[in-house]
Amino acid sequence: MSKIRYLRTASAAALLSIPVVLSGCGMFGAQSSEAIDPPPPIQEAAMIQAAEGNGSLAKLPLTTVYLQDQQGLLAPVSMTLPSGTDVSSPKTALDTLVTGGPYAGMLPEGFQGVLPQGTVVQNVTIHPDDKLAVVEFSGNFAKYDAKNERKMLEAVTWTLTGTPDVQNVQIWVDGKKLTQMPVNSTPLPEPLNRAVGINLDLGDTFTTNSSPVTVYFSAASPAGIQYYVPVTRLVTPGGDRVQAALNELIKGPAKGGELEEVMTGGTQLQSVKTSEDGTVTVALKDDMFTEGDVVPSELLQSVVLTTAENTAGKEAKVQIEWNGQKTVMSDDNRDYSAPVSKPEYINEIPI
Repeated sequence: MSKIRYLRTASAAALLSIPVVLSGCGMFGAQSSEAIDPPPPIQEAAMIQAAEGNGSLAKLPLTTVYLQDQQGLLAPVSMTLPSGTDVSSPKTALDTLVTGGPYAGMLPEGFQGVLPQGTVVQNVTIHPDDKLAVVEFSGNFAKYDAKNERKMLEAVTWTLTGTPDVQNVQIWVDGKKLTQMPVNSTPLPEPLNRAVGINLDLGDTFTTNSSPVTVYFSAASPAGIQYYVPVTRLVTPGGDRVQAALNELIKGPAKGGELEEVMTGGTQLQSVKTSEDGTVTVALKDDMFTEGDVVPSELLQSVVLTTAENTAGKEAKVQIEWNGQKTVMSDDNRDYSAPVSKPEYINEIPI
């Protein structure tokens, strides 16, 4: 497989519907002549501002939310919102998840929200001491297909826990705290956190004595824009979490879909070391590459995202060593020779 083309090999992560609580995982064609509808007010405001700013949306604020892609998988999308929108508000973030909601016209092609149409996000209260977000829904929140229940929980949880201020999420509906979800009865005995996983792939070796790790594979939007998709897998507990996650990344996505490998068949993980300052050094080897070769950006970014996601601090810097060399350049001319941090915004996909 060539170095240039190997990333185009397609496969897909299995998305299975199971209860949130897992032992060993902690807490869990005819054309129409109809008139074209005008853009929603929020989208129209963004369009006007873009026009006034010489057509550039680059200076508009961003917020990262978890949307469903064309494969039915959840992926972080860093959205451009109109000037004046409070992108730091967790309520704004959840409003983007509502099907047909106020931001629906601003979602990138191939992506959609997972909360039922008509859902109202009444309030989101942050309790700093507990790093807990209490979400109050009303409207049509309970009107969804059972098969979408877990996906809703994942999208809400991962969207809200994308900031250091929130680690746990509690859901209320119509003034009452939920102890289970209203349609498929997924139990909610405790606040949700990222241990629930996302796009869960059980594989062939699932046991109840397992621990979750989350890895980032690559995918492409209908417009051909590359983005990253997190997939949670269950591994044997007790070992090094980052090392286990990177080994799953090397294995590649499950077969049968459109997620793409980010490693070649010859990539090997040599070591994972954490220094006193928290920098995680990942040493990789691949004989397909010779000294001085650039390395695919998808590979390097997936390593950084996967390492950061599975590191306790989440803010740790990642140092990549490639074939014994500390000088590492990607094919998009980014220098990875010094430790790098997880990007502030993931998957900036234009509409």
